[in-house]
Amino acid sequence: MDTSRYAELFLTESREHLSAINHALLEMEQNGGTADTVGALFRAVHTVKGMSATMGYHDVADLSHELETLLERVRRGDLAVTSPLMDVLFKAADTLESAIENAVADGPPVKIAKIIERLKAISTDTASGNGGNGGSAPRRTSGKAARQRAAKKAATPLSVPTVRADPGTIVKVTLVADTPLPGVRAVMVLSKIRALGQVVAVDPPEDDFGHDGFNGCFTCTMIGPALAPEIEQAVRSAGDVDTVQITGAPVLAARRGTTVLQAVGNEETGVKQQRHVRIDLRRLDSLMNLIGELVITRGRLFEIGRGLADPALDDSLAQASRLIGDLQDEIMTCRMVPVWQVFDRFPRLVRDAARTLGKDVTLEIEGKEIELDRSMLDEIGDPIVHLLRNAVDHGIETPDERTKQGKPAVGRLTLSAARDRSNVLIRVSDDGRGIDRGKVLRKARDTGLIDPATAELTDEELMRLISKPGFSTAEAVTEISGRGVGIDAVQNRVRALGGSVDIRTAPGRGTTVTARLPLTLAIMRALLARVANEVYAIPMAHVRETISLDGANVSTLQGKPVLLLREVVMPLVRLRDVVGLPGRVIEAGDDAEQAIVVELADKEVAVVVDQLPGQQEIVVKQFDGVRGGLNLFTGATILGDGAPALIVDVSSLF
Repeated sequence: MDTSRYAELFLTESREHLSAINHALLEMEQNGGTADTVGALFRAVHTVKGMSATMGYHDVADLSHELETLLERVRRGDLAVTSPLMDVLFKAADTLESAIENAVADGPPVKIAKIIERLKAISTDTASGNGGNGGSAPRRTSGKAARQRAAKKAATPLSVPTVRADPGTIVKVTLVADTPLPGVRAVMVLSKIRALGQVVAVDPPEDDFGHDGFNGCFTCTMIGPALAPEIEQAVRSAGDVDTVQITGAPVLAARRGTTVLQAVGNEETGVKQQRHVRIDLRRLDSLMNLIGELVITRGRLFEIGRGLADPALDDSLAQASRLIGDLQDEIMTCRMVPVWQVFDRFPRLVRDAARTLGKDVTLEIEGKEIELDRSMLDEIGDPIVHLLRNAVDHGIETPDERTKQGKPAVGRLTLSAARDRSNVLIRVSDDGRGIDRGKVLRKARDTGLIDPATAELTDEELMRLISKPGFSTAEAVTEISGRGVGIDAVQNRVRALGGSVDIRTAPGRGTTVTARLPLTLAIMRALLARVANEVYAIPMAHVRETISLDGANVSTLQGKPVLLLREVVMPLVRLRDVVGLPGRVIEAGDDAEQAIVVELADKEVAVVVDQLPGQQEIVVKQFDGVRGGLNLFTGATILGDGAPALIVDVSSLF
């Protein structure tokens, strides 16, 4: 059987199980080897073993087998959960990830012999009584013989305690015809069943799932309290399941106001089949590009239609516009994914960084279900890595320092996501020492970045300084940070995505860095602003209102122009000055200037322009900034009349 065409499917599924493995290991390290945690870890490793064996990835299968063997001893209580053991398990998980990636990419073999020997050594010491509950050492056998024994054990019904009279629940599963890699899918289904109870028999044996003759149908016997609907839902959640027949499962029955468990035999459950399709991200990107071109064409057609004044054409254009809008919404929805798909890898990163620096840090994640466009989600990973590393290295103190300050020895780091209208806020907060403003101020003076007479720094000035390329107050370069690229990289990446970065810090209490990002990079609604003969686009997400400056209360404060609007004083900037155009000479009969009240977080500014041509949905086209040019724009777009327009970076106006 040619399995190469299923490599991407295997890789996708394996990455999900690797994420589960890392989370279970972190839980195991923090709370000990509870039955649930070790069981979840064991099931994830077991599933990877079965999938890799079916694919013919022998290195992955061998490493998974040895890891599974060790975890079985932990599960039985033969081996205590210790720091050295956790180090080996984390190392094995890292090697397993490398082996999987290498197997799919068909690269040079990953060196797994050393970690396998370490796993075997721990298992052997445990079995001989050096690390467990005692007992004589077993006879050493080859890995092949061990796998044969494990397969025989899995296919042989285990003895059922005599206190239980029923023979268990029988689950018969038939996969959808022409399911890609049916053996792998069957292993995944079986792992879902194992999560609900003890599987005591499988027909045909699990080892046969990888054979060419496997037809996608198997039966297993499970002992456990799971109800029939619960079993069916778990089985179908694995995907590509056609039918599920369940007999002998306990069900809930209401009788005289009480709830009791009853055994039901020879009953088939019927739940609507779940239909999910895995789509290559490149296809979604292609769809997004096409809908973007449609949006541009729609704007162009409306411009042409205005000149023709044909009612029938106007009706057709209105209907086409609605259809294009609906199609755009559907495609955008398809591209939205929860942030946990990126956030899930950060607990392990924080754990490793903290151990490297000799610190104790816990990471709390909030808002996992907040959704972002897939392309945006891919881009924010690296900035978050920089923020977390900086927080662990510069922010969180060592346990001794924290204890002396009356803080808990374990530092707290929080990564959160939250919606704010059409934006998503990504926050990284710590309860550490905070940024030393005095140290930053001295460094900035020494390097000539600020006026020597400056006595203190605001949060905005602090942000500008620490985001300068190469700026760092670290006294030495470490494996984690100290090269002055952390906040600089975050600022550049977030601004390139059309967002902004804000920082708040307090001595001894910690630091919070907030990245404000648009939901998507592709399409947005914008207010068009004209100055001279140029048109600029300002994202509507940041526009509060527009007013005419004719008769408006414009004044100066500390030598700078301000606008007094309903007893609120806000800075006033002219877009002409910002983009470097000559000032406007207003003559009799000219239209009054317009002001756009733009807000970002809790700040407001009035932007003066010549005219406001209107609003338009624009397709964002990214571009690389010109070296030495103004850092004022986040992209460009094509307007309905075919003319280009630059998209203003709102954060640059403050």
